Amino acid sequence: MKVLIIDDEFLARQLTREYLSSHADMEIIGECENGEQAVEAISTLDPDILFLDIHMPKISGLEVLQITGRNSGVIFTTAYDDYALKAFELHAVDYLLKPFSQQRFDAALQQARQRQSHQPDNLNKLLRQTKLDRIVIRDRGQLHFIAIDKITYIEAQDDYILLHHEGRALMKTQTLSDIETQLDSRQFVRIHRSYLINLQQLNRIERINKDSVVAVLQDGKQLPVSRSGYERLKQHIADKSV
Repeated sequence: MKVLIIDDEFLARQLTREYLSSHADMEIIGECENGEQAVEAISTLDPDILFLDIHMPKISGLEVLQITGRNSGVIFTTAYDDYALKAFELHAVDYLLKPFSQQRFDAALQQARQRQSHQPDNLNKLLRQTKLDRIVIRDRGQLHFIAIDKITYIEAQDDYILLHHEGRALMKTQTLSDIETQLDSRQFVRIHRSYLINLQQLNRIERINKDSVVAVLQDGKQLPVSRSGYERLKQHIADKSV
């Protein structure tokens, strides 16, 4: 099985190499010391198993998975026993809490062997439950970091979404329903099957005729509002006025 080690600490990568040396069925195909290298390596090397540090500068381990769409064969490594580990303990994926022993390492590796089929783990569920404060998109080999507050609206395009921000639009492979679960529902509202808007960017709601309502954004952009979307907007406006 092909193994990729991703950790910003040299000693942590060295320890993982040492522990892997006793497993003849494992081949280390690369090491990455940051998230940018990891995104490129996952895309080009197609590893079977990732040893992935969660907390890395610039791009976190979870963001690496969101960018690459990786959803199997992941063993998280982390020095922080924080909220995310509660989800990992539910066997969404395995994890190693630093410093970890050879015995604990071997147990995690055995879990990975059992999932060698590359069927998605519950990792997708974990990623959907992780609230975002920014979105990272890889476009033509370049990484773009979009702060959630800078997003004006998000538009569905089949199995893709278009994120509109600061006069630009970037495409991401994700459904509108998926991204909706990762955003703060007090800030982003589904106004239509094809649109999520940032309430901070809403200027007014305007009725065009008896059956048509549009949301007018701060930049003048008009987006269609469905009946259910109109009810959601009214509820949010009412909640703010209380």
